[in-house]
Amino acid sequence: MFRFARIKNVWLKNRFIDWFVKSYQVNLSEAVCENIEDYQHFNDFFTRALKPGARKIADSLIICPVDGRVSKVGNINNAQIIQAKNHRYSVEQLLGNDIRSAEFKAGFFATIYLSPKDYHRIHMPYEGKLISMSYIPGDLFSVNRTTAENVDGLFARNERVVCYFETEFGLCAFVLVGAIFVGSMQTVWHGQINPPYQKRIQHFDYSSESISFKKAQELGQFNMGSTVIMLMPNQVNKFALKEDEVVRMGQSLLT
Repeated sequence: MFRFARIKNVWLKNRFIDWFVKSYQVNLSEAVCENIEDYQHFNDFFTRALKPGARKIADSLIICPVDGRVSKVGNINNAQIIQAKNHRYSVEQLLGNDIRSAEFKAGFFATIYLSPKDYHRIHMPYEGKLISMSYIPGDLFSVNRTTAENVDGLFARNERVVCYFETEFGLCAFVLVGAIFVGSMQTVWHGQINPPYQKRIQHFDYSSESISFKKAQELGQFNMGSTVIMLMPNQVNKFALKEDEVVRMGQSLLT
């Protein structure tokens, strides 16, 4: 699928993009390139940029980083996160047994699912300095509601990238979760992280570098997929979100 998404055969890529737009009702009027013929290949279309002003950035300390739908939102209790009804998983599993897991024994989280029709670039939800990043190999289960309700520890089993940021709220973890077909993700500071796929966890330390981001600045993108999970430390700012709520990049996440 990774190779197919990069085929430049004009007839094939145009036919597939046209089918995709009609099947998933993609709104191309807000994209920089409105014509499917202007895209080099399917992945170029899938990771399309939006026109300036297509998303209003709220005057809020924390904004939504993506377009999508809220899968779950709530408190982190005893280092446990709700995945779906009768399904929980641990922060430690999600973060690949990183020592920083201890920072999130309490706090709150939001899990946001990106459907195929959504805008697949990811933006910073707050201002922060990049501390480190971990690539954690894993499965590529679908991450829709059906699998979330039936696959134990889904988000802690799928391939993922964990980014740690130092913010005014304290240490925050931002998790990009891969999904069915391709778990390919990339960030603006590293480029494409996967493939090549690895069998072991890889750690990247940026603590001695000055990599800082403003709120709403582009962070990276999904090359197919998926889901983002935000882990926040315990403090007064709480997410004003509801399960199944449709969200758009730039809207306020706070009450």
